[in-house]
Amino acid sequence: MGAPGRAAVTTVGADVATADPLAAAPEAAELVATLTRIGQTVATAESLTAGLLAATIAGVPGASVVLRGGVIVYATDLKHRLAGVSEDTLAADGPVAAATAEQLAVGARTVCEADWGIGLTGVAGPDPQNGCPVGTVFLGLSGPGGTEVMRLQLAGDRWTIRMSAVRTAVAELVRRVGGGDRTGTG
Repeated sequence: MGAPGRAAVTTVGADVATADPLAAAPEAAELVATLTRIGQTVATAESLTAGLLAATIAGVPGASVVLRGGVIVYATDLKHRLAGVSEDTLAADGPVAAATAEQLAVGARTVCEADWGIGLTGVAGPDPQNGCPVGTVFLGLSGPGGTEVMRLQLAGDRWTIRMSAVRTAVAELVRRVGGGDRTGTG
């Protein structure tokens, strides 16, 4: 033990693998560059991805200019309390539903005061949830002109499904803002 009040320091050698699996999402760099160029911001409300989307965007140098923040709402009650998903929607449709993803996207945008909100909810497995098969993902995108939802059916293990959801969310937002669509209406 060292002297009281002194932190222990461990030196890690260069031979330790530190590969960043989030760096495998080059779309995030394009999103950050595009949002920076047009002066807009983004926020996330994530269930199945549990922060991977925000972490992927934040991994890009300069992301602090465009990433306002995000909420992780893995538990159903937090979808309502933190992201503003209606209790009626959760009771009627469940946590994995188009209406839930739509309200997550709007909630992210509202809570974080961003131009764009992304909401992700789904089933990464290994078991189905509320009648939704593994790989079912709902992606909500909310922008200045409105909100839309996509249903995705992704394949793979838990990590693959979650990262595929992240990459799809980023690519879809790039498509909307990069293609001159600043309204959010697709």
